[in-house]
Amino acid sequence: MPRAGFYAAALVAFATASVLTLTAITIPRWLSYSYETSSGHITQTYGLHHRCRSGTGTVDTCEPFPLESDCIDDEHFCSLWRTTGYLMDLAVSLEMVIIAAYIIILIGGRERREKGWKLLSSLLFLNVALQLIAMSLVSYVYENDERFFIGWRLDISWILCTFSWGITLVIAGLIAMVGWLLPSEDGYERLTDRSR
Repeated sequence: MPRAGFYAAALVAFATASVLTLTAITIPRWLSYSYETSSGHITQTYGLHHRCRSGTGTVDTCEPFPLESDCIDDEHFCSLWRTTGYLMDLAVSLEMVIIAAYIIILIGGRERREKGWKLLSSLLFLNVALQLIAMSLVSYVYENDERFFIGWRLDISWILCTFSWGITLVIAGLIAMVGWLLPSEDGYERLTDRSR
């Protein structure tokens, strides 16, 4: 049962990647900016759905982002940022479907393990594409929008997303390779008794 063991190990690795994706969406730290004021150190962060401000001598606050007031002067930015959030939410939804596909393949018997790799690797590559596009949009906004001047940086959520799609890409490649190259699970054959 080498395929079953491989799929089980791939499921564990993919679950780890999924946790990274979910964390990247949840933590509002795709972009951040730190600066000093007379009252202390302040950090401003942008997440896909929230903007936060924290620091010494201030009350930590988070608000939904982008607000309609943020979009009055820059609809292009808002469209890109909301598209990024939508793509990452879609990636997490797809990850739930992929986990279900893993389970169906694992408990579905020999035939599903031998043929399920095509669908599974396709879904994994699609998930990688969604995350790559989302990351590219954040990078584009970071490089080209005037609100992100020198001092802003790509933060931990962007890095977590990078690790997530990187792990998923490796898994997708390995599943495609194993599915293509591993021989069929034909079961056991009785050995002949050579002593006779």
